[in-house]
Amino acid sequence: MNNGEKNSELRFAIIGGGMAGILSAIKLQKAGYKNYTIYEKADSLGGTWRENTYPGIACDVPSHFYCYNFEPNPEWSHACSPGQEILEYFQMVAKKYGVTENVRFGTEVSRLEYDNGSWQLETKNGDREIVDIVISASGVLHHPFYPDIPGIDSFKGDTFHTARWDHNVALAGKRIGIIGTGSSAIQIVGDLADKASKLVQFQRTAQWIMPRDNPAYTDEEKRTFRENPETMDAIRTEQAEMSEGGFSAAVVGENPGALAAIEALTLANLEDNVKDPVLREKLRPDYTAACKRLIMSANYYDAIQHPNAELVTESIQCIEPTGVRTTDGHLHEFDVLVIATGFKVDQFMRPINVVGVNGVTLEDAWIDRPSAYLSVSVPGFPNLALLNGPNGPVGNFSLIDVADIQLDYFLQLVDLIRDGRCIGFTAKKDAAENFESERVEATKKTVWVSGCNSWYLDDRGVPAVWPWSMGRFRAIMEKPDLDDFDLAS
Repeated sequence: MNNGEKNSELRFAIIGGGMAGILSAIKLQKAGYKNYTIYEKADSLGGTWRENTYPGIACDVPSHFYCYNFEPNPEWSHACSPGQEILEYFQMVAKKYGVTENVRFGTEVSRLEYDNGSWQLETKNGDREIVDIVISASGVLHHPFYPDIPGIDSFKGDTFHTARWDHNVALAGKRIGIIGTGSSAIQIVGDLADKASKLVQFQRTAQWIMPRDNPAYTDEEKRTFRENPETMDAIRTEQAEMSEGGFSAAVVGENPGALAAIEALTLANLEDNVKDPVLREKLRPDYTAACKRLIMSANYYDAIQHPNAELVTESIQCIEPTGVRTTDGHLHEFDVLVIATGFKVDQFMRPINVVGVNGVTLEDAWIDRPSAYLSVSVPGFPNLALLNGPNGPVGNFSLIDVADIQLDYFLQLVDLIRDGRCIGFTAKKDAAENFESERVEATKKTVWVSGCNSWYLDDRGVPAVWPWSMGRFRAIMEKPDLDDFDLAS
């Protein structure tokens, strides 16, 4: 294509069929781009909500806030709905908007190479395609992290990661061990404590837990939502304002009062609901609330005090064929062992072999650690968008809203190609470096550096997240600064 020649038939590859992939397809359609394919390695859509099906799974973002703004759902069962409902919602939206027919299921992308305005795409199935634009919607909570514990493969009972739950394993009346204390572990304990004959949770670090009631919506409320959709919009707006002005502002140092209120609520939750003083002290964190990802739960403290439940804080020495041995010499024997240790959150597009300009690979570009200009564009990798990419607002905002804003930003750049102004665009190296330098400096004011170890921190101990307000994010992402981009003609 020559500079000045319009191109209305751009070809798009969307990597991943979860929340952001489905959203990408719909926004492409609305922008007039019809030639797209979603490459999904699984046999169905849904992303993290397809892969995580453990007992008790739910979203800690309110339902009317955790949905597409153009597709409110009057049928949510609860204020914060369970995972299966969320999965069904995304699959319903994909079908309604004709997205599903543009998905290649069972097709994992293995290689992408940029060549003079186009991407050469290869799959593990041996397929080869040429596309103009690549949108990475591969997710953050995607690659399970397994702890380096001696003997972890020696356990003879049933064992699985929370993101690979084996529903063929009966749990009622079983002795169940859970390694981990993150959101997944807390939800599982809350669901299984009264079903297991024995449930033991191994805790390395105590968590601050925010109390959250989760009332069911009544039939009358659902009828109101159906007949008056504006009521859902009002709830969404209220929740967004509360989140952005409260929690989101608190963690980046812009609302100290809100942070103090969070600390007071979580402390009161612990003090008021854990009666045994010994257990209470085991569950008391030694860091500021919200330094780690804040956990929401209405039933965890009750569950961990169930007669069949036990919290173990001694370090794990090893795993043996019959159970877990702690450093005090005690062997805790189990029928089922659950690995609830989270995800490799720094993988993003990897392990796809991505080759950019002059043969530089993404692995080379990220040899120190992942980074991207405004979390969207990596210098030297033209016409590639990363949704919820490195150093984005993963710790303090709704990822649906983040992906929506990022797509609007990216599509303004894509329009430059459609209008014939260039054949490719990529963030300039100095723009990306300046952004990263400013970002790292700003993280010093956030709660994430107040003295805990969390998955938000990179190998330097620097929070790998957006350290400013949502208002700033919206403002910066409203329109690309073309001085920060190289435009190839």
